[in-house]
Amino acid sequence: MVDSHTPVPINNSSQTMPTHPIVTRAKAGIFKPLERMNCHVTTTSPLSRSYVHALRDPIGKESMLDEYNALITNGTWVLVPRPANVNVVRSMWLFKHKFSADGSLSRFKARLVANGCVQHQGIDCDETFSPVVKPATIRTVLSFTKVCLYMHDPRDPNFIALKRIFCYVRGTLDYGLQLHVSSTAQLSAYTDADWAGSHVTRRSTSGHCVFFGNNLLSWSAKRHVTLSRSSAEAEYRGVANVVAETVWIRNLLCELHTPLFTATLVYCDNFNAVYMSANPVQHQRTKHIETDIHFVRDFVVSGQIRVLHVLSRFQYADIFTKGLPTALFIEFRSSLNVRRSPAHTEGEY
Repeated sequence: MVDSHTPVPINNSSQTMPTHPIVTRAKAGIFKPLERMNCHVTTTSPLSRSYVHALRDPIGKESMLDEYNALITNGTWVLVPRPANVNVVRSMWLFKHKFSADGSLSRFKARLVANGCVQHQGIDCDETFSPVVKPATIRTVLSFTKVCLYMHDPRDPNFIALKRIFCYVRGTLDYGLQLHVSSTAQLSAYTDADWAGSHVTRRSTSGHCVFFGNNLLSWSAKRHVTLSRSSAEAEYRGVANVVAETVWIRNLLCELHTPLFTATLVYCDNFNAVYMSANPVQHQRTKHIETDIHFVRDFVVSGQIRVLHVLSRFQYADIFTKGLPTALFIEFRSSLNVRRSPAHTEGEY
């Protein structure tokens, strides 16, 4: 007689047992590299998580006092009664370590800022826009950016060139850009590029100048961000850059209620670049600059731009891309309306 509470043995002979051995990484000889770490003691205070934690740290408390005293000294706030039914934007503290160029700790910075999480869109804050002033909008002085390219590793020829620039600036302090009343409202531009002018990267530099009548409005001399495989390609990239600038000026004149009804004349001294602006057929050699080609050609077809050839003798943009003989440089400088100021206005501005 079998007791009902006695467990009945289970026959496991019918179950399938694994027949393959278990292979672990240790059996296969696979081991992770042992990471060794060095611990050191630092005296830098950790960043505070809150102002309560910062008040307990002498360095954090000192930085908060510096920020508070700066706000009191500069008078950046005015104490006013709290208005009724108005959302009050509270303040919060931000803490940050500022390091020197060598990686050492410079200071422990604390800033008191507004808590943006409690602001209401359209009431406490709104979308802002900070316009960027273009050089063509206000007249600026010419900058010598070509010399600045070599300031990270200057050589003797660079210092000699810098001294020549300083001598030129000292001797032309009374020279400036002059604007005169012009009888024509023609917008014209000159563009030029040197092919593989950089001896380090072999990138080209393009320069252009834009005239409204006889007055110089805009100029530029920039290194290309990509390499050009031919002089025609380098010149055409310069054409595309000056077309973009002239289109912007045309739109600016429309906003000033002075629209232009004639095409902008863009002068280039490269026949191939002029040909590509008017030729509707794509070639294998111009597929990689197809974007610039279509950009210029659309404005040519619409009648807003005309790309014409000009002799190198009258290519005023050469002054932005290469060194010129003294006589030709002085002539081109005068053509850009950079002349000596009249004696009766010198020193008044």
